[in-house]
Amino acid sequence: MFKHAIVRLPCEALINGLTEAKLGKPDYSKALLQHDDYVSALKECGLNVTVLKALDEFPDSCFVEDVALMTPHCAVLTRPGAPSRRGEVEHIADVVKIFYDRVEHIIAPGQVEAGDIMMVGDHYYIGLSSRTNREGANQLISILEKYGMSGSMVEMAEMLHLKTGLGYLENNVLLACGEFISKSEFQNYNIIKINEKQSYSANSVWINDIVLVPSGFPETAKGIGDAGYRVREVDVSEFRKLDGGLSCLSLRF
Repeated sequence: MFKHAIVRLPCEALINGLTEAKLGKPDYSKALLQHDDYVSALKECGLNVTVLKALDEFPDSCFVEDVALMTPHCAVLTRPGAPSRRGEVEHIADVVKIFYDRVEHIIAPGQVEAGDIMMVGDHYYIGLSSRTNREGANQLISILEKYGMSGSMVEMAEMLHLKTGLGYLENNVLLACGEFISKSEFQNYNIIKINEKQSYSANSVWINDIVLVPSGFPETAKGIGDAGYRVREVDVSEFRKLDGGLSCLSLRF
């Protein structure tokens, strides 16, 4: 069960964030309202939420998930593959150290963005993407093993991040779309298959038996509900324009 979440308010420079989505620029005012509802959803899941101030010099800084990995035994400050995001790490470090005595670091030439990391119990799947390289994954696995956890790498070809196409809902249930549906690593899970038109909703988030699902994907919401979960829909349309999903907007631990 998770107790805490850390989020960062979107900055006005959000409209200039990194994106491959080709959905137009986000509406900043609307993004603020959506972020506020997202925080409300986290609180509905029973989390104590720490809200950090906006960082105007970092357009993508509201996507706090990428810059730190919070495990039950340690925190890991990452080294983002996107050079424009590397300065965000020092701005998350102080608040991470409030919650963790044991803080580890990914160092050059390693690259890791935690959007490429999916936790399943004490095991962490690490996607090899344009943002996370093999050196970074090897460093992370060594850190995990130091604390009695484990990690393995997942080769990727289609997605920006591992969790762009995967969402672990606990109880051996996995949301998956695209290349991940047939990956050998995931065949022992009960897979809820997400079709291509609903692919954005694969990034749904289990928090204390509630699953946050992006608004506008009724097939996914129904499939998750039919699997026995309570669903809370959250509109994150403005963050989708920056390739961001529900998991990207918070650190949950």
